Amino acid sequence: MTGASIALLAGTVSTILFASSVLPMVVKALRTRDLESYSPANLVLANVGNAVHSIYVVHLPAGPIWALHGFYVVTSALMLLWWLRFRPLRRGVVPTASLENERRLA
Repeated sequence: MTGASIALLAGTVSTILFASSVLPMVVKALRTRDLESYSPANLVLANVGNAVHSIYVVHLPAGPIWALHGFYVVTSALMLLWWLRFRPLRRGVVPTASLENERRLA
């Protein structure tokens, strides 16, 4: 194996591992619609960081980094959109997902 082949293999494996680590969070957020524990500052900064990082990534040759970055762009944007959509509209309102969780625990 050449150095380039090893680098490509490592990039592919790490892309699969990183994407696999994020998928359960995204699926749970979609399923429960409970994103109350997510920091809005983190969600916004992740999206801004992805936008800036895109400038770098588009100048790289196509490869695993494109797939990983594309995955992060999509999942970060979805998490921010879902956080905005599913958050309680006013203080004191308990999200439906939280009520369902409390009923299951009771």
